[in-house]
Amino acid sequence: MASLSLFTSLLLSLAFLSSFSSASPFSLEIHNRFSDRARHWAESRNHPGVWWPQHGTAEYYAALAHHDRALHQRRSLATTSPQELAFSDGNATYRLSSLGYLYYAFVELGTPNVTFFVALDTGSDLFWVPCDCKQCAALSSPSYGVNFALNTYSPSNSNTSETISCGSSSCQEVQSTCSGSNANCTYSISYVSDNTSSSGYLVEDVLYLTTEAIQSQTTQASILFGCGQTQTGTFLDGGAPDGLMGLSMSNLSVPSILANKGYTLNSFSMCFSEDGVGRINFGDVGSSDQSETPLLVDTQADLYNISLTGFSVGNSSYTSSFSAIVDSGTSFTYLADPMYTDIVTSFNSQVEESQASALSAAASFEYCYYLSSGQTSAKIPDIAFTTQGGSSFRVNDALLTVVSSTGNTIGYCLAIGKSSSLNIIGQNFLTGLRVVFDRERLVLGWQNFNCYDSSAPGPALAPYGYNPKKTNQVSVLENSSPHLSAMSSLVLLFLVTMLFI
Repeated sequence: MASLSLFTSLLLSLAFLSSFSSASPFSLEIHNRFSDRARHWAESRNHPGVWWPQHGTAEYYAALAHHDRALHQRRSLATTSPQELAFSDGNATYRLSSLGYLYYAFVELGTPNVTFFVALDTGSDLFWVPCDCKQCAALSSPSYGVNFALNTYSPSNSNTSETISCGSSSCQEVQSTCSGSNANCTYSISYVSDNTSSSGYLVEDVLYLTTEAIQSQTTQASILFGCGQTQTGTFLDGGAPDGLMGLSMSNLSVPSILANKGYTLNSFSMCFSEDGVGRINFGDVGSSDQSETPLLVDTQADLYNISLTGFSVGNSSYTSSFSAIVDSGTSFTYLADPMYTDIVTSFNSQVEESQASALSAAASFEYCYYLSSGQTSAKIPDIAFTTQGGSSFRVNDALLTVVSSTGNTIGYCLAIGKSSSLNIIGQNFLTGLRVVFDRERLVLGWQNFNCYDSSAPGPALAPYGYNPKKTNQVSVLENSSPHLSAMSSLVLLFLVTMLFI
């Protein structure tokens, strides 16, 4: 198994790069959108600007009715347009700054079912959770920024668990160092982050999914995953403390297992909203009006690699052929030269603000800028890539805004890092998009999308339940090209606090 990238807010990866027409798409069964769990999670983050109706109030039932109308409209459209698959309740994802800026989802495993809060990573293969722990992350910690305890899995506590033996064909996928055909199939995965790994043995158990059909049904899908007994490095320091779900093109990944066993179509989508709340749907093949580009097949790595033929920054255009990995497990975007230098220097020449070396040093991005006192707007040049086939990949969120300890926006950075070799399109360049990983057709699709409203493709909209008036960070800056929002960018409050102590 190749060592795959994962958290590039903490690291930069150095890894080398039968359609089932009758199947129904599935989504992770997480929670009701306005459930107490969701509200408690939002409150635990102290997330300004997100309105959560109190259970039992008129606003609560009005919000549910709004979603029902949108869902019924989508379902009626699905009878004539089966490819237009949208998200339903129970498939929300969350980006947490306190847990490595990764996207997370609640998943349920085993019988009786146990809930895990797992990181979602398109750059990793195997799904694993802490299990029969020898060395695992703590089940709770103030640094996690959540008000619920995490869980561990044990095969002995699940009536539906089966341990995979070395003689199983599944064991060959992980290149296990087995001691005999009847022994447990062990795995050991090393990640690029310093001394970061997970090891244990393989098991098979049920993952609870819910269909998107008109008559929604819960399905228990038999899934292969790792019983992670020993974690090291970043996994012990707040990155994926409750497990990691690999979403790569590997046969070991969850989308591959679901497709190979006929549970879903061989495709899935992730929606990345500005405030860090998104969606994931297995079996989503996207829509006919989405932009697309071919996926490049690499026999050495099972990553989502695309070919780019050029890019533009504001009024400057460049022709350059290069490939890039699209990775949900990477917080920011990293480019190698000459693309990096061309983009950042062109950006720098078109902005009017003064560079801020102190912010650059703190944020680890080369190009950061101070806003003058009382400044409420900035002209930010648009950044867009031209992909193989001619589709334009326009970046909605290339900036990282910087706020002071009093909550005032004092500057911003171009959130692109310099890579020695690989080009990685990370989460920040995926913001505002529903991204479709169509592994059957081998294409990557994308479309501006409102992740809060399952019936609203098209230009990114203010999400339902989101009230900009309730935060002093939204729309502080108004820029000429991509929408700049302090809520959509990652806030460097702790860095700025250090600068002014």
